[in-house]
Amino acid sequence: MSFRLAVCAEMLYGELPLIERVKLIHEQGFEVELWDTRGLDTHALAATGARFSSMSGYFGGSLIDPDSADQVLASAEKLIPTAAELGIERMVIHPAELGEGGHAVRPLHRATGEMWLTGLRTLERLAMLGEQNDVTFALENLNTTLDHPGIPLARAKDTLTLVSAVDHPNIRMMLDLYHAQIGEGNLIETVRAALPWIGEVQVADVPGRFEPGTGEINFQAVAAALRLSGYSGVVGLEASASGGQSVPAGNEALTAFRTAFSD
Repeated sequence: MSFRLAVCAEMLYGELPLIERVKLIHEQGFEVELWDTRGLDTHALAATGARFSSMSGYFGGSLIDPDSADQVLASAEKLIPTAAELGIERMVIHPAELGEGGHAVRPLHRATGEMWLTGLRTLERLAMLGEQNDVTFALENLNTTLDHPGIPLARAKDTLTLVSAVDHPNIRMMLDLYHAQIGEGNLIETVRAALPWIGEVQVADVPGRFEPGTGEINFQAVAAALRLSGYSGVVGLEASASGGQSVPAGNEALTAFRTAFSD
C-alpha cells in the first residue's frame, strides 16, 4: 500500500525563495505543505503545478478559549478562498493560538472542563464550515515539553479525544509523530488508535527534527504499522535537513524520507 508523500516547503531549501522550494519539491514528485499563506503570491504558487496537501487554517484566537474561539472561525473563513485556489484539502489548526517560534500567546498549564467543552463546540462549528466549503480542518497534536509549552489539550491523546468526539468527516487529526514521540512515545499504538480519524500524518526524527534515519524513531516499523492498519493517505515531512539548508542537503533529506516510506 503506497502513501502520498508531501514535504513542508517552509523547512527545507532555506537558501531558496519559497516559490523555488515549491518547484523543487514538486519536481521530485512530492506534494507540498505550506504554513502561513497570507502575503504569498498564490497565483504563482498555483502556476507551479504542485499539488498542495495542507496549509495553516487559522491565524488568530484559540479554539479552547470561549473569549477568542470566534476569531478561529473568522480567520479560517478568510483563508478558505486561498485553500480553494490552491486545491488544498486540509487546513491545519491547533488547540491554542501560537505566536513567535510556536510558543503559546497565552500560556496555560492546566486544562479545565470549560476548555474541553469550548474545543468541542468550536470544532463542531469548524466542521460545518468545512462541509460548506469542501475542506477538512485537521487538528494537530503538539509537544509541550520542548517546542510548545503552555498549550493545554495538545497531546495526541487529547486531540484524538476531541476529534473523535466531534466524529465528522470534515474534522480530522493531523497526527504529528515528531511531537507524539517527544510528549508520549508509543507511536505504533497511537497510530492504530487514531487511524479512523487521521487526516494526515506528519513526521520528523527525534531529537533534532530532521529527516528519518537521523534519530531514534523506527520509521520502517511505523510505516509498516500504517500499511497494516490500512492507511493510504498523506505522510508529510515537516522537518529540516540535518545537513543544513542547501539544495544538496535538502535532496539527501528527501531521499531518506522517500526510502523510509516507500513500499
